[in-house]
Amino acid sequence: MINAKDILETIRMIQDECLDIRTITMGISLLDCIDSDIDKACEKVYNKITTKAKDLVATGERIEKEYGIPIIHKRISVTPIAMICAACEKREPVKFARTLQRAADTCGVNFIGGYSALVQKGFSAGDIDLINSIPQALAETSNICSSVNVGSSKSGINMDAVALMGKIIKQSAEVTRDQQCIGPAKLVVFCNAPEDNPFMAGAFHGPGEPDCVINVGVSGPGVVRAAIEKYPDASINEIADIIKKTAFKVTRLGQLVAQEASRRLGIPYGIVDLSLAPTPAVGDSIAEILESMGLDKVGAPGTTAALALLNDAVKKGGIMASSYVGGLSGAFIPVSEDHGMISSAQCGCLTLEKLEAMTCVCSVGLDMIAIPGRTPASTISGIIADEMAIGMINQKTTAVRIIPVEGKDVGDVAQFGGLLGSGPVMKVNEYSCEDFIARGGRIPAPVHSFKN
Repeated sequence: MINAKDILETIRMIQDECLDIRTITMGISLLDCIDSDIDKACEKVYNKITTKAKDLVATGERIEKEYGIPIIHKRISVTPIAMICAACEKREPVKFARTLQRAADTCGVNFIGGYSALVQKGFSAGDIDLINSIPQALAETSNICSSVNVGSSKSGINMDAVALMGKIIKQSAEVTRDQQCIGPAKLVVFCNAPEDNPFMAGAFHGPGEPDCVINVGVSGPGVVRAAIEKYPDASINEIADIIKKTAFKVTRLGQLVAQEASRRLGIPYGIVDLSLAPTPAVGDSIAEILESMGLDKVGAPGTTAALALLNDAVKKGGIMASSYVGGLSGAFIPVSEDHGMISSAQCGCLTLEKLEAMTCVCSVGLDMIAIPGRTPASTISGIIADEMAIGMINQKTTAVRIIPVEGKDVGDVAQFGGLLGSGPVMKVNEYSCEDFIARGGRIPAPVHSFKN
């Protein structure tokens, strides 16, 4: 039973603690749009997206107004375009990127994710063409996001794809140099990518998903921080319980919005992703949650343990609140999007190596990190390989969204705008891994992957 206290508490969370629904994401399968003629395929893609999602934005805005719940983004995810492009006689995947942008403009959504390829075990038809087109596609569009899954706990790591993605990230930064190298900010490299993730830039509609589905991403770092700050003398296990109870309440809100959007749009409800996704706003920070537990600055000894506690408690609270928690559901640590992370990186407390350690226990990986533009492609590939190894061995999703900012060096500030924020250019280990990356091949799956 909802009572007045619960209602007032939710209002306070929204008004004072930055609680919001970060995204309503409609997943749309494009498998029935496949055609050997790329122009016909593109027209089918445009027609299906604009038909299915024609009311998505308006519905989100009505729910936002009627319930008083901020819904920041309305997004679409689609079947990995490499799969659609594979059937075309003329493989010009950028045509699909332009079509997706046209559909985004028509529907009024913030982003469409799914300019993607799944190459964890090797390249199939369409994959290489799509991956090589990513820099051009992201330069020519403004609302399209791309992702490439290069590893999994079941198949190992495709090191040929890892080597290629280092080059693609460099090229994407170079061709968007006049836009603060924004291209790589819309590109994620994954290990164990989930098929139902509603968050950008890594969202795509997996081949195992329904024809169309509504997934909701909730975000409440400020709510969790405020809850912890009320109990300055709480023990660690008490803090875990506080976070769990708070996550329960936030997930319930997300489920309410998901079910309401599903009912109004006549599309099945898929999952709620309870990911604590920060913004550059003060008070809406993962770093501030960790510091409220007793850390002087994020990056100090104890940071990884505190993040592990947070991530686990969020998941436990979420799965008690809903039977359909999915996506990533935990804590994101994007540097440029988090006021506290930016501060710690600027003062030198938070390093790339510490961030890598933190990714062992959080939801994703090295996210929105600006590095010097002169960083070699092979070094970027090495960073990707390390992060993919963490995901593969630990049977979790890991990702890399890293931006080599042309013309900037360590200590400079890169500005990306909006939710992407800004961040200091961080130091990268300058010792080479070029010969290792050049070997190619595939890192075998770990022995504990054989569970059948």
